[in-house]
Amino acid sequence: MHFRSHRVRFNGSSSAGRTTPRGAARILGLLVGWLLVLVGLAALVLPGPGLLALVGGLAVLAQQYDWARRWLRPVRQKAFAAAAQGVQSRLGITFSFTGALVLVLLGVPWVVQPSVPGWWPLEERWWLPGGWSAGSSLILSGVLAVAFIVYSIRRFRPDP
Repeated sequence: MHFRSHRVRFNGSSSAGRTTPRGAARILGLLVGWLLVLVGLAALVLPGPGLLALVGGLAVLAQQYDWARRWLRPVRQKAFAAAAQGVQSRLGITFSFTGALVLVLLGVPWVVQPSVPGWWPLEERWWLPGGWSAGSSLILSGVLAVAFIVYSIRRFRPDP
């Protein structure tokens, strides 16, 4: 991997001493960063840890873009504030773990792809649309949610 050090002034900001990946590392970073940003934006309205994925994507893109660095701090503050608030009560923690478990359980039928039941009122093609990719996304979202809940408990919740 080749890195180059640069000093760029953009709207009065300086990025002196920062290294920017080049070549394949840069392309991989862009792909991972944009993928996390897109997943984060989707997960803001779909099940999943949207703000945290968005923070991860911005953190990766911030290595190459000043605009991403500017957006990273406020988005990270909102994500951490939401995470801290979510683990303040035992009831909130219970609901969070239950929601994560529901995501995993919802994903299992999509991965297993059971045959269409007799009670299904629609055409067969509408039974579990999306297949294994939809199911694995739900399961992965549930597993990530559990990991983020445990992290939030350890980081933001005082000892009981």
